[in-house]
Amino acid sequence: FKGHFVHAGNILATQRLLRYHPGAHVGIGTNNTLYALEDGHVRFTKEVYIPSPRSPEATQVITKLPRGAVLYKTFINVLPAKQEGKFRLVDLV
Repeated sequence: FKGHFVHAGNILATQRLLRYHPGAHVGIGTNNTLYALEDGHVRFTKEVYIPSPRSPEATQVITKLPRGAVLYKTFINVLPAKQEGKFRLVDLV
């Protein structure tokens, strides 16, 4: 569904664990379901994840990784289709 057009309220991903994270214009439900907040096209991004030093993730996950390994989080974003009409001229200079 990468690049597909979605409508506001469409479910983008259902998941038990948090595999995908909500990005721009994406909401998250109580059961980690990701849904679109606006009409637009779906895009995935990966970003480097650095947990805080004292977090449980740092002690449980980071210590088991090989030296120099990089962690990434995958985000699902919705790029709004209709962006025109949102600009409003406030004052003429």
